Amino acid sequence: MASIFTKIISGEIPSYKIAEDENYFAFLDINPNAKGHTLVIPKREENKLFDLSKEEYDGLMSFSYRVAKAIEKTIPCKRVGMSVIGLEVPHVHVHLIPLNAMSDIQFIEKVKLSSEEFVALAEGISTNFQ
Repeated sequence: MASIFTKIISGEIPSYKIAEDENYFAFLDINPNAKGHTLVIPKREENKLFDLSKEEYDGLMSFSYRVAKAIEKTIPCKRVGMSVIGLEVPHVHVHLIPLNAMSDIQFIEKVKLSSEEFVALAEGISTNFQ
């Protein structure tokens, strides 16, 4: 059975896409810790980060770096944090979270955004993606 992220990649489930290439896909988390919280995933469904090949892992980190730089240019924050937990969806995913406080990365408090805010954020980050 395809993961929810595989369904997002295929367009079966809508998302606020930031960027994609032939191997990776980035989109806004719809239950964000902070404004601009983005998920970066490999298009090939794999459950665990360290089950990726070395090349896929390096590619995911390189793509995540580029997305994080776009987030930094778009969202005022002290830094962009990264977390790879992977228990909630059986598909490797990197959380990129704009941080202003340690609590921003703790997955406890969530930010509520309107559809319009999600669209504007996705467009802003996407514009800064290189």
